[in-house]
Amino acid sequence: MRYLKIKDEGGMYIGLIDVDGHHFPNLALMKISAWHKSKGDHVEWCVPIMHYDRVYQSRVFDDTYSKDIDWIPQADEIIKGGTGYGLDNQLLDEIEHIYPDYSLYPELTADTAYGFLTRGCPRHCNFCIVGDKEGLKSRKVANLTEFWNGQKNIKLLDPNLLACQKHMELLQQLVDSRAYVDFTQGLDIRLTTPENIDLLNQICIKRLHFAWDNPAEDLVPYFEKFTALYKRKNPSGKMVYVLTNFGSAMEENLYRVYTLRDLGYDPYIMIYDKPKAPREVRKLQRWVNNKRIFGSCPKFEDYKSSAGDRGTGGLNDAELG
Repeated sequence: MRYLKIKDEGGMYIGLIDVDGHHFPNLALMKISAWHKSKGDHVEWCVPIMHYDRVYQSRVFDDTYSKDIDWIPQADEIIKGGTGYGLDNQLLDEIEHIYPDYSLYPELTADTAYGFLTRGCPRHCNFCIVGDKEGLKSRKVANLTEFWNGQKNIKLLDPNLLACQKHMELLQQLVDSRAYVDFTQGLDIRLTTPENIDLLNQICIKRLHFAWDNPAEDLVPYFEKFTALYKRKNPSGKMVYVLTNFGSAMEENLYRVYTLRDLGYDPYIMIYDKPKAPREVRKLQRWVNNKRIFGSCPKFEDYKSSAGDRGTGGLNDAELG
């Protein structure tokens, strides 16, 4: 009856499916919801027993990290999108540039804005899909006001903001917002300069994220330069993602971890294709990412020795993740 009533009123009945779950807002679905509501349509999370005019099924991750739904929605039309389904699907411009519907995730978006200021990245790393999906040039795609309206916190999803020619303009917008900014995907340490570091010093930031993915690339001079110019000296406020299980030897993993710590940064282990990662790499992740353990046991060799073959506290493979 609900479906028939809405049809009689002339609005569409729209169902949304966040395949990955509700642990992080799906920005595409938030924009789709806002666009349909602006047309007078009814939008809700898809319920299996209900019938819809259209269902949008969005998936960010592949089978390694996110399983597809095992049921078929009841709908006249089903639209699947997101990188979990392929790289050739995009939102229409009028949907891409609409203010998101934050009411979809009230528990995650309370006083927090999510969005992209830039798209694309020139690095084209083998483990990353951004270059194939968004292009090999970082370009400005929005001003901050497109998805921010005074919220206290801003979570940016940009893949490489500092590679954009207009990044100084965008950083100034973040300065002027006076909101707390989280560069969730990290900043490219190789592109930091005295000028953009000066603006970073003016932005409200609880923690910066960088990455040292390739052990063959010497990033020490860049980290040293940044430390000298960045005013916040707390190591926990400067986190560096360390990619493992992607062609790097354990010695190269440990070199990056120890070097970053010595330079005053907080290393954080990321594991490529984690289900297939060696046990030692997963132990390394537990040692580094558990900061209480990392702070009390300065050497990985000592941690392995005290943990034994079953890991700290007798952890099994499932508990190691």
